[in-house]
Amino acid sequence: MILHLYFARRFAQLFGGLLLVFFLFLGLIDMVEQLRRFEEAGFGEIMKITLLNMPQVLYQFLPLVMILSAIGLFLGLSRSSELVVTRAAGRSGLTALLGPLVVAALIGAATLTLGNPLVAATSERYAELRERYGGGGAVISIGREGLWLRQGGASGQTVIRADRANADATVLYDVSFVSYAPGGGPVRRIEAARAELGDGAWELSQAKDWPLATGTNPEAAATVHDRLTLPSTLTREGIRDSFGQPASVSIWHLPAFISTLEEAGFSARRHAVWFQMELSRPLFLISMMMVGAAFTMRHARAGRTGLFVLAAVMLGFGLYYIRNFAQILGESGQLAPWLAAWTPPLASVLLAMGVLLNMEEG
Repeated sequence: MILHLYFARRFAQLFGGLLLVFFLFLGLIDMVEQLRRFEEAGFGEIMKITLLNMPQVLYQFLPLVMILSAIGLFLGLSRSSELVVTRAAGRSGLTALLGPLVVAALIGAATLTLGNPLVAATSERYAELRERYGGGGAVISIGREGLWLRQGGASGQTVIRADRANADATVLYDVSFVSYAPGGGPVRRIEAARAELGDGAWELSQAKDWPLATGTNPEAAATVHDRLTLPSTLTREGIRDSFGQPASVSIWHLPAFISTLEEAGFSARRHAVWFQMELSRPLFLISMMMVGAAFTMRHARAGRTGLFVLAAVMLGFGLYYIRNFAQILGESGQLAPWLAAWTPPLASVLLAMGVLLNMEEG
């Protein structure tokens, strides 16, 4: 038990130290990028934006931190001959994995239950601040009462509401547009039976336009159009990203959000795949730890240490990109969400276990 606690403590210390190094390094890079992007914001606001963005950035680097921590741990144990002593005491080298394995599982569970909601909350706040200082942008809200969109630009803001929409919200039905002057009240209202987003404009069908300027009679000045073009700053990609970023929704709220999307007539496949990917994340982190251990649980005097470290890192990157590729296949409908999410981590664990058993037998 004492041996397992010793290995677990060493691994946890390495993981925490590497995570801090990544936080400082990536935070400095991100702060420089935010300074370049938001020149009008003060340094305090830049720091706030950077700190809000860092949880999302670190979340993506967790597999790399995990595999580097495992490599650092077992390289240190090999160079100090502690693994040799462990084997000489009659214990299999695989028993050295139990402590780090438990720590990796706990980190994965904490990442899923606490890290995911934290990333969702900070990402949402980061997007709000980025929009405030960047100007414009699109905001979307989906509910049982319909679809709400907001587009902005130098000429002011426009709030859009529709009863129904197609799968990517580029065709709206029974839609209304209310335009607001910069820093002022409403100046125009349009209702249309159908609106389709084209290149830089909405194409409205069967539209009625009311001017809302002060001193005018809106109904008397209203005009009816079979077709009407309304300039827009929205794009298909912008709308998709506004409601299509699953990472901005906490895993605790994701099932309800998926149901809401489906009830509103949108495709929730992307969110369903992300939900399964997040559930499988602890297993994937465990597999990264095992991959790092598989190539470094050997005596330092055996030579070619650098080659084995490079092989471990490259295999870790390869498995990470295979997982991302499976996610793309799941989002495109080529694979079932559960299959796309769980196959790469399971395959990674089996691969690492095979290498470990081969090394141990050898």
